[in-house]
Amino acid sequence: MSGRQLDVAVVGVGHLGRIHAKIYAENPRANLAFVVDVDGDLAQSTAREHGAQALSDPRELPDGIDAVSVVVPTVFHAEVAIPLLERGIPLLIEKPLAGNLADADRILEAAKGSGARIAVGHVERFQPGVRRLREMDLQPRFIECHRLAPFQMRATDVGVVHDLMIHDLDLILHLVDSQVESIDVAGGAVLTDSEDVVSVRIVFENGARANVTASRASLKPMRRFRMFSSEGYVSLDLQENHGLVVRKGPNWDAKRAELAGLDPTRLGSAAPMDWMTSGMVEVTQLELGSEQRPLQAELDSFLTAVQDGVEPEVTGVDGRRALELADRVRAALADQNW
Repeated sequence: MSGRQLDVAVVGVGHLGRIHAKIYAENPRANLAFVVDVDGDLAQSTAREHGAQALSDPRELPDGIDAVSVVVPTVFHAEVAIPLLERGIPLLIEKPLAGNLADADRILEAAKGSGARIAVGHVERFQPGVRRLREMDLQPRFIECHRLAPFQMRATDVGVVHDLMIHDLDLILHLVDSQVESIDVAGGAVLTDSEDVVSVRIVFENGARANVTASRASLKPMRRFRMFSSEGYVSLDLQENHGLVVRKGPNWDAKRAELAGLDPTRLGSAAPMDWMTSGMVEVTQLELGSEQRPLQAELDSFLTAVQDGVEPEVTGVDGRRALELADRVRAALADQNW
């Protein structure tokens, strides 16, 4: 398929699905051929907007379709994805991969049987700051994440763990090359029948730790990610697309020796910023503003995987692993008397 425009479809054109459709319609590598939704009026209006054909059932998609985004509610992922995968059609399935691990395994088995590729929509992998962080090849020892959002009526078919926290769980699993040893969880329902605020501490077998907090009952949004290693630390504000790196500076050893020789009374009165601006600590702003928006980058990466016949950046196995950890977090909540 390399070099030719791909015929693509979007199944489910609610809020996020309409964004998928718009991005495909604007991408010169893609031809948005079909939009599919059980709401016929919504399918028709989205199709008219982008010059596509409207369908009400994904089973009506022709065999010649090259790639499909599945953006239906999570509980319907397996129902929609498996017949398409059995026909050998590559899919991008929005996160979480499925409503439960049994469905996730059925999806993976269908893909294995036909050889169709699966990408999973963990869009935070495509944040410019996260990409830069991965390129640094730091070895994480401690990660701290805060993902807070005001309450919205959509996405209440799942709790905050599978709605919001799963983004950070995927990032942590992507960055920490170790198995999870234990978790400690606190949280519960505030506004809905499912959990709305959750905090978890994750301990890995290699000694790395992560503290992760997610809320959909906050007054202001926040998406912050910090990773500490023995080489320094990276702080990302994913809401504002801003980041910085803090490392030992070129004068670290010399200044450490100078500090060791100071009289304790002088050391107590020394201005900390004097040491930071003298080369002891190096702070670098990450340049992130000119890169693609994350969802654009994610869909473009999916098209590349389909065209070149390579594994997507976020595979079905990655999606299952994040779902498994999210399920483990949510199961631990059941042991609490919230």
